[in-house]
Amino acid sequence: MNCNVCGVNEATIHLTEIVNNQMVEIHLCDTCAQEKGTDFKTHFNLGDLLMGLSSLDQANASSEKRLAKVCPNCGMSYEEFGKSGRLGCSECYEAFAKMLLPLIQRVQRATHHLGKKPTKISRSVRTTYDLRLLQDRLRKSVDSEEFEKAAMLRDEIKRIEDRLKKGKKK
Repeated sequence: MNCNVCGVNEATIHLTEIVNNQMVEIHLCDTCAQEKGTDFKTHFNLGDLLMGLSSLDQANASSEKRLAKVCPNCGMSYEEFGKSGRLGCSECYEAFAKMLLPLIQRVQRATHHLGKKPTKISRSVRTTYDLRLLQDRLRKSVDSEEFEKAAMLRDEIKRIEDRLKKGKKK
């Protein structure tokens, strides 16, 4: 996309503004943006953001110990991950697990993929999905020692499993 001002150079700065409920887009090249006296370069670094988020959870750990951790497979250090924002290989997840889990939890709100269920699914698939969710809630209730809630969930799971067994016998 070319610059709206000079019409020659490739636009590298894209501004969107909403004025009177109408969206106005302006596309500028670096030269025209400098001529207009605007400096849009923010030098945003994903690695710095990730290190900042993880350092909140790692405040108690000594930074030397944290940064000295190295992946045994690819040799990437946690410090290098912080600078680039990318892991070197799949084994980095295991090597840096203690430091990554709080970070992943904060960014993604969960440490594992929950997925979505389609709106139009068969009853048996929906029941199986609901059963898995109940089993997960049961585990969490037991872990947090909410035994009354766990007992109610256990009973609900039993009812669903009995229904499934009766359906298979027919």
